[in-house]
Amino acid sequence: MNTTKKIPIVRKELLLPFIIITSLFALWGIANDLTNPMVSAFKKVMPELSNVQASLVQFAFYFGYFFMALPAALFIRKYSYKSGILLGLSLYAIGAFLFFPAAANQEFNYFLISLWIITCGLAFLETTSNPLILSLGDKETATQRLNLAQAFNPIGSLTGMIIAQVFIIGALRSDDYTTEAYNALTSEELGAIRENDLSIISIPYIALGVLVLIIMSIIIFTKIPKTAAEDKMGLSESFKKLFSNKNYKHGVIAQAFYVGAQIMCWTYIFQYVDNLNATFGWELTATYYNVAAMVLFLVGRWIGTALMKSINPSKILMLFGIGGVICSVGAILLPGMAGLISLVGISVFMSIMFPTIYGIALKDMGDEAKIGSAGLVMAIVGGALMPVLQGSILDMGGSGFSDVAILGFIPEVKFSFILPLICLAVVAHYGYATYKTSK
Repeated sequence: MNTTKKIPIVRKELLLPFIIITSLFALWGIANDLTNPMVSAFKKVMPELSNVQASLVQFAFYFGYFFMALPAALFIRKYSYKSGILLGLSLYAIGAFLFFPAAANQEFNYFLISLWIITCGLAFLETTSNPLILSLGDKETATQRLNLAQAFNPIGSLTGMIIAQVFIIGALRSDDYTTEAYNALTSEELGAIRENDLSIISIPYIALGVLVLIIMSIIIFTKIPKTAAEDKMGLSESFKKLFSNKNYKHGVIAQAFYVGAQIMCWTYIFQYVDNLNATFGWELTATYYNVAAMVLFLVGRWIGTALMKSINPSKILMLFGIGGVICSVGAILLPGMAGLISLVGISVFMSIMFPTIYGIALKDMGDEAKIGSAGLVMAIVGGALMPVLQGSILDMGGSGFSDVAILGFIPEVKFSFILPLICLAVVAHYGYATYKTSK
């Protein structure tokens, strides 16, 4: 008999801390999607940067997650969830405010350091908030509760996208010139444009730092319930239990593949659209389709969370994984707009994957969930590694949208989405394997 319908996702006495902690999910969503367009922004403002140098923006961002996740887990294990959240918010704010001296000195490396510090803070927040949400209520509704909290993450991501497009990309003076006209400007004119544009880049981050301080002040005066997970066991015992837990180890692998698929689909949709424009003479704007994908991602997460009231989370993960694979096949094989719609549609099926994998992998854990959370956050590094492989496929023809075909008829930009297909198949298999054992 399924009793999860009778159990509230969040009990009334835990509703306030749940709402406050859930706000953090939107907060790191803003940072993620405010930072994604910065690769192209810095390339425009600092044309002397190579593409590899500009891409260090993403490397600094994702490396912060990998670097700080385990120290964050050890910190909250020694102290408390609340201490971890406050330290994470402090690092977040410090990194955001460091954009001011970075802009004043016009030094790209300072921006990279600022982004790295922000992400170290985000690693603390993710390592802390995810297992905390799981523990704020009954075990039977833990995965559904985490999906509900994670549903606010894409709201933050959409906010970050809009801020980046309207207040940064759309406001850059360096984007108003052709390459020839820009190179023809005097050194004084170039200096004034660079100073203006770097200031524009820094302002949203400084404002974000102020918002973080406001939220941190609220959390300081909020009582975070002490949970059963706060009873400490030996560190060696925690690691031993984790390494012997197949469900957890496979969950970390599935998480790395999922994050890789997400970043590839949301990054290389621009090259996919460029290929369509070059092939059909269209003038599609990739940003609009990226925003559409994010909206579908948000809708999919709400739908998935509702379905978990009556359907096993592992089964939903399996079905959504299969749906993502089917859409990936469509993105590769279907011509024109049908292929693009398939690519955008992948986001519906990716929507529930991160929190569902997280909840399944940490299911029935006690204190080792704190260390286990670190492994699942470190798996975010898949978002830095997988896109490099896809980029190598894109370069087969010398560009992201050339006429070079693979297997005689598939352009390399479309064929490159075989990598997200494989990643989503791994996630579907994890759902299937854990569903079999949960029956």
